[in-house]
Amino acid sequence: MENAEGDEAKFAQIADEMIRRKVKVLMITPLSAAGGLAVQKKAKAAGIPVIDYDRVTLGGQAEYHVGFDSVNVGQLQADGLLSCLGDKAGAQIIEIEGAPTDHNATLFTQGQKSRLSSKYDSGALKLVKSQPVADWNNELGGQLFEQILNENGGKVDGVVAANDGLAGAVIGVLKKKGLAGKVPVTGQDATVDGLRAVLRGDQCITVYKPVRDEAEAAARLAIAVARGDLEGADDLATGNLRDPVSRRDIKSVLLGATLIKKDSVRTLVTEGIVKPQELCAGDLAQACVQQDILGG
Repeated sequence: MENAEGDEAKFAQIADEMIRRKVKVLMITPLSAAGGLAVQKKAKAAGIPVIDYDRVTLGGQAEYHVGFDSVNVGQLQADGLLSCLGDKAGAQIIEIEGAPTDHNATLFTQGQKSRLSSKYDSGALKLVKSQPVADWNNELGGQLFEQILNENGGKVDGVVAANDGLAGAVIGVLKKKGLAGKVPVTGQDATVDGLRAVLRGDQCITVYKPVRDEAEAAARLAIAVARGDLEGADDLATGNLRDPVSRRDIKSVLLGATLIKKDSVRTLVTEGIVKPQELCAGDLAQACVQQDILGG
């Protein structure tokens, strides 16, 4: 396993070397659709099957995909926001979404819309603006959120933030306005900072995606493909992910995620996903006692 560390040229170089070595299966996380497709074409010419890991190559040729059910992740975010909003009629919502070039971000938005669009249409909620953020850049996300908030007269009742990093940027702006903890904000990834924000009450929910499960599923699938056991591979990849560019369904292992609210953070500690000393430092000791994360 090698990491290109976000460098497209290094990604291509690593892939070229693996193809030269005639690996039995190539698993990639494409940095861009163009870069992923270029590698997949070379692999196909060399007779090497490809698995897209975590992110699909739009317009690509991968035989399989392993990742989380990103539409469901978006649905969990929307469900979490709705539960935190309660019955506030006409609540004004700002959406701070991920990178428009990342298909996962598109699927998160699709999931959110499946829950929220009807409420926007009926007037139960009001969508102020849905704003994608290039490269998932947290600083830019904060700036864009502040601009939208100011243009709306400083009014917001809930924020769909596509991940914990963007949620943190949004919360930073809300703190300046004296609104932190009063406005529900969603997130994703169950980062330590995100979980601390949930415990503090500044962030309504996050979504936990068990990366270990993803890695194990990918390993099982890769082993089956490398052995030529395509029947076994198909038994694992029981889902389908639609590639809207190539207009094909990719056989996929789609993993589930879990909604995390303040009263369920403790489950991640119990499972050893996060250490209590990381969560409970500083101002959060009392909140951790209240949630039974630390003994009283």
